[in-house]
Amino acid sequence: MIEIRNLTHKYRMGNNQELTAINNLSLKIAKGEFVAVLGHNGSGKSTLAKHLNALLLPTEGKVMVNGLDTSDPNQLWEIRQQVGMVFQNPDNQLIATTVEEDVAFGPENLGISPEKIRQRVDEALDIVGMADFKSRAPHLLSGGQKQRVAIAGIIAMRPQYLVLDEPTAMLDPSGRDEVISTIKKLNKEEGLSIVHITHFMEEAVYADRVVVMEAGEIVLEGKPREVFSQVSVLKKLHLDVPAITVLAYLLNKEIPEFPRDIMTIEEMVVALCP
Repeated sequence: MIEIRNLTHKYRMGNNQELTAINNLSLKIAKGEFVAVLGHNGSGKSTLAKHLNALLLPTEGKVMVNGLDTSDPNQLWEIRQQVGMVFQNPDNQLIATTVEEDVAFGPENLGISPEKIRQRVDEALDIVGMADFKSRAPHLLSGGQKQRVAIAGIIAMRPQYLVLDEPTAMLDPSGRDEVISTIKKLNKEEGLSIVHITHFMEEAVYADRVVVMEAGEIVLEGKPREVFSQVSVLKKLHLDVPAITVLAYLLNKEIPEFPRDIMTIEEMVVALCP
């Protein structure tokens, strides 16, 4: 598992000042788990993401990846092989002239044989639904397609954990749907552990667990139904709540027996038309 123990991270500012981005945070992420981390801008969720594969190191506390300490430089290479990162802008992760060359870049740097690289590239592109585009130039793809290629480039290196730092923030609704479907498939069908950092509440509905951050601390944690049913608390944290959940919350206030933990349109239809 990934185990975060009393993590504090401080950024050094000008005039010898410090900004505390994460404050004494503890969290465990189990193998095969899908964890969504929610929070508005400045809540510390992206700083947390960068600690999971040692892009940032703790000011205080520990981050352990399968027993490996991220602050130990001798374990850095192995940690980054186990934890892959996907960022907001896919253009920052696409470097080659064709899709298949881009996906092959990571395995090549691991020193894998050409035969195995070809196998991994084909498998990764097939998993993310981009096999038909392997000869296409990345700059000709849509935003959602580019992000799926970036994900393929990471999973071709066979990590145990995939950390996605707001991967849909720059995409249109169609592109967002493509990426979210890919994330769900990687978790449910491929067994990949997912840490999805986002401020879109709808994207966390299918997670096993939701963690809500505010001012560098965890303020809510639990299954999606448990967290999303706390509409008034989430609104105080300036987070958008899915419209269906808000509707269920309002109906519950008028009809106490009406379920307030509804998350999808299908569930709402069943509740209204039993």
